[in-house]
Amino acid sequence: MEELPTTEALIQKIEAILMVSTEPVSKKTLAKVLNVSESDIDGAIEDRTKLYASNSMGFTIAMIAGGFRFETLSSLDETVIDFVTQDQPVRLSPAALETLAIVAYRQPISRAQISAIRGVNSDGVMKLLIQRGYVEQVGKDEGIGQALLFGTTKVFLEKMGLNTVDDLPSLSEFIPDAAEVEALEQILKPTFDD
Repeated sequence: MEELPTTEALIQKIEAILMVSTEPVSKKTLAKVLNVSESDIDGAIEDRTKLYASNSMGFTIAMIAGGFRFETLSSLDETVIDFVTQDQPVRLSPAALETLAIVAYRQPISRAQISAIRGVNSDGVMKLLIQRGYVEQVGKDEGIGQALLFGTTKVFLEKMGLNTVDDLPSLSEFIPDAAEVEALEQILKPTFDD
């Protein structure tokens, strides 16, 4: 009979797996590979994340896209963004980001609906997002023509640092209130000199 690993040995094994994995690793996979229960995985990760916090580490283990991975602390986002974007080309165009946001918030959605919202044909941008793995076909519309419906992928969740699409920020956070709109109208209102 195989001896169960100590908590410290277990977390070292979990850390080693997460360190070499290119995508989040599910609790089920970790439990199976390490021959322990899923509750053992939860306990070990909880203990280690507390240790990281008490030692002021710049990273933690987070649940992302249904699995665990190492993640930097959100308080260090600016530093990481500065590093990653230093002399780096923009990865997605504004049109691609706009399209991706529409898919994320309105999924499942058809290409025609995306194009109608954007006001331009979005086929090329959708092709790019599908190639990059951010968007995939998730079904067919039951109506006339049975249009293909698209939604975001686990790659999207991973890149955005989300566990599910329900974790997306509310759109209301980005919509100005009536007073702000009125102030903008006053600022932008043309003045006519006689």
